[in-house]
Amino acid sequence: MWKRSLTMLAAGLLGLVVGVPAFTQAPAPLTPVAQTPPAAPATPAGSATLTKTDADAWLDGFLPYALARGDIAGAVVVVVKDGQVVTQRGFGYADVAKRKPVDPATTLFRPGSTSKLYTWTSVMQLVEAGKLDLDADVNRYLDFKIPPYQGKPITLRNIMTHTAGFEEIIKGLLTFDKPVPSLGDVVKHRIPERIYAPGTTPAYSNYATALAGYIVERVSGVPFDDYVEKNIFGRLGMQYASFRQPLPARLKPFMSQGYLLGSGPAQKYELIGMAPAGSSAISGGDMAKFMIAHLAEGGPLLSPATAKLMHAPQPSAIPAVNTMALGFYEQRINGHRAIAHGGDTVYFHSDLWIFPEDNVGLYISMNSDGKEGVTRVLRGALFDQFADRYLPDPNKAAPVELPTAKEHAKLLVGTWTNSRRIDSSFAKVIGLIGDTKVSLDADGRPVIPALTSPGGAPRKLIEVAPFVWQDAYGHERLAAQVVDGKVVRWSFGEVSPFMIWYRTPAALDSAWLMPALLFGIGVVFLTALAWPIGWFNRRRYAAQLALQGESLRTFRAVRGFAWLVLAVLVGWMVVITGLENFESHGSTDWLILLLQVVGTLAFFGLFGLAIWNTWLTWKEKRGWFGRVWSVLLVLGAFFILYTALVYKLISFGTEF
Repeated sequence: MWKRSLTMLAAGLLGLVVGVPAFTQAPAPLTPVAQTPPAAPATPAGSATLTKTDADAWLDGFLPYALARGDIAGAVVVVVKDGQVVTQRGFGYADVAKRKPVDPATTLFRPGSTSKLYTWTSVMQLVEAGKLDLDADVNRYLDFKIPPYQGKPITLRNIMTHTAGFEEIIKGLLTFDKPVPSLGDVVKHRIPERIYAPGTTPAYSNYATALAGYIVERVSGVPFDDYVEKNIFGRLGMQYASFRQPLPARLKPFMSQGYLLGSGPAQKYELIGMAPAGSSAISGGDMAKFMIAHLAEGGPLLSPATAKLMHAPQPSAIPAVNTMALGFYEQRINGHRAIAHGGDTVYFHSDLWIFPEDNVGLYISMNSDGKEGVTRVLRGALFDQFADRYLPDPNKAAPVELPTAKEHAKLLVGTWTNSRRIDSSFAKVIGLIGDTKVSLDADGRPVIPALTSPGGAPRKLIEVAPFVWQDAYGHERLAAQVVDGKVVRWSFGEVSPFMIWYRTPAALDSAWLMPALLFGIGVVFLTALAWPIGWFNRRRYAAQLALQGESLRTFRAVRGFAWLVLAVLVGWMVVITGLENFESHGSTDWLILLLQVVGTLAFFGLFGLAIWNTWLTWKEKRGWFGRVWSVLLVLGAFFILYTALVYKLISFGTEF
């Protein structure tokens, strides 16, 4: 689920620009390439044997210190192989204050978006039963309409591969202490904008998953929670698992507390608005049953043919890195193919990986956010070290760099936008600071800010095939798609199945827009500040302002609107930085509407007044400083207004 992707802000642009939509449109559709998974090599001689004794010894050396160092209260880890649980371990506390340890068999954790795997499995059960068609217009199964995009409908295959083309939405995704609306009300309340043609661009969507859950509910004729309980939890004997919110009374005693830091207080129980996208609570022992079922060609859940279809890789525009299966996504390592799903709420962080060809599965869930993104690093390290220990690459060798490396790396340099983005509301401004700047290191290799080592340092990326880069000291891969000699999109293995980056349109490129905006804010701030300072100096020295009539009124109006613009910008900063606080969603709607109304008047008003002030200043042949400053003020007001327009600060509505 979404979580910390919201730590950014910004402000605004101008109404003279009629052609903004043409400059801000999404990337052109690209043709997917069918993929064939690599054959898994035989386990090389000398690798560690996956037994309970060895796995427990390894976990004991890995997790306790990692959890303590990351300030994480507790975790559960489960390993399965050949239809059996190899080990299931609880570490730390489910309740720190009560010193209640994690019981891997019964303690419930919130796996976040890993819950989607139950939703996808439910869809595939109904596909198998002939009640759903993966390639039919989803409107066939709905009692409301999802509008087509460029005349094209979306399908369940699009939804299950995150290529439905929806923008991201976050309001209502997660709440506390508020009743969760019915699933039908949630998906009908707000249909996100379609910003990509279906099937062309991976862009992770919680809404699309909720929509799939609603389709399961309508086609099966029973509430979604009831369907999952009967057809997944019931079939597998999963007694410590639920999608229901709030948690059923019989399971509440087994629920782990959630924490920001393990050393801090326990937090409230999170309620997921789009429930099929991430509302489950489950024990490690019950998650083992789910992994074993999928590893057993569907077990009691799916027929072997349906399981094979669900697990198979789907076409991708960048086949050199991981791609989606149907619901699962790939995580290839050491020549082995895992299908996986991670998940995050505010307080719980999880990952599940199964290796179908090796009949092995691994699951971890943690009940604390921890320090500085440590949960993401810890999960990645667990996966890498598990694979290196038990599923090593028999032909591992240091990557050999191609002679084209520096030339190709230069084509990555620039500003790039993540396909998972907000487009139709004021929260689009998150992207102004959130765009990714790709640069080169001293050796001419690409530096990707989102792609760092566990210690936070840039990875050393070696080009090992044309436009495919390998981490020199790790497993991560980055690959780009090239059209007509230009890189048009790229991604890296950890997120490539459901997110790509495309070059930011020139009209939105923060490389020039952010300095221009800061210039505008600086000019407006100094203009506003000069008003009280000038008044104080004139009063002190008994001087008179040498302006009268229209010029004096314009002077005062310009400075008054400058202060108003600054107040609006501060207000937007408060709103945008508060988007991470899910408890505040809805409580600031009045402020959002006020900023939209006042901001529209302030941004356009200041720009118009600045132009009029410049005309008067030059007409009256005032001093050179006044004339230069009047022009700078026009430019500053223009950049602020322009940013406000293209990033939807001038719009009306409280949805985001």
